[in-house]
Amino acid sequence: MPSQASSRSERRVIISADDFGMSEEVNEGIERAYREGVLTTASLMVAGPAAADAIRRARKLPGLRVGLHLVVIEGDSLLSLPTITDEAGWFGRNQLKLGVEYFFSPPARRALKREVEAQFRAFARSGLPLDHANAHKHMHLHPTVGRLLIETGARHGLKAVRTPLELAGPVGAEKTLGDQALAQWTRVLRAQLRRAGMKTNDHCFGLRWSGHMTPERLHRLLPQLPAGLSEIYFHPASGQNDQMAELMPDYQPRAELDSLICEQTRTLMATQRLRSVGWDAA
Repeated sequence: MPSQASSRSERRVIISADDFGMSEEVNEGIERAYREGVLTTASLMVAGPAAADAIRRARKLPGLRVGLHLVVIEGDSLLSLPTITDEAGWFGRNQLKLGVEYFFSPPARRALKREVEAQFRAFARSGLPLDHANAHKHMHLHPTVGRLLIETGARHGLKAVRTPLELAGPVGAEKTLGDQALAQWTRVLRAQLRRAGMKTNDHCFGLRWSGHMTPERLHRLLPQLPAGLSEIYFHPASGQNDQMAELMPDYQPRAELDSLICEQTRTLMATQRLRSVGWDAA
C-alpha cells in the first residue's frame, strides 16, 4: 500500500460520468464507456426518466462504481413538492432564484430536506452500493444544499463527495474572477466535508469544457494533470433525445464518449503513469 506522502505526489485520476438515468442514450454511452473504455464511475439521477434502465445496467456492471447525482435544479423531483417544483414536479432552471429560496425560505428548506432524503432513499432501494455523491449543476456548492447532502448522506453511508474546483493552468486558461469566487464556495464545501469526515478530490476537471470534453482536449489535459487526486467528469451518450437537445443543445455527448473509448486515451494514461482509482483512494 502506498504511503500517504507518495499518494499525494502520485497522479491519481477518477474518470466519471454524470447524468446516469437521464435518458437511455446516456445510459448506453456510460455502459459502453465502461465496457470498452476508461470510465470507472457514474452518478445516478434517481428521478431521471431512464433511472430504472440505468439501475438494470449497473447491476450487470459490478465493477462500475455508482453514486447519487442529486437533482435540485433543472430536472425531475421525486416528491413533486409545490414549494420547490412546478406542477409537473420539475425543478426550475433559474439558479439564482432557487439558490435564494433554498437559503432564505424556511418552507423551501423543509421541502428541500424532504426531497434530498427521498433521493437518498431511492438510491438505497436500488441495491447499488453508494460510492459517492454530487449534485446536478454542482448545486451542492450552495451551503444549504451541501449541508443537506452531507448530513443526509451520512445517514446512508456516504463517504465521498466531489469538490468542483478546476485549476486554470492544466486546461490552458488564465485564472479569472469567476475562479476566485468558485474557490471561496469550495472552501465552504471542503469545510463541511472535513467536519463530516468525508473524502473529496484535490482537483476537478470538466467545468470549462462541460459537454465538450473532446478527444483532442482530453489528450491535451492528461499530461498536465497535477499531483494528487483529480476527478475528470464527462457527459457521454450514444446520441441526444429531444429533452437533451433542449437542455444542452450545444453539448457533444458522442465526442465525449469517443474520448472515453479512444485507444489513445488508454495509452496516454499508461505512458503518463496516471493511476485510475475510485473514491476509496481519496
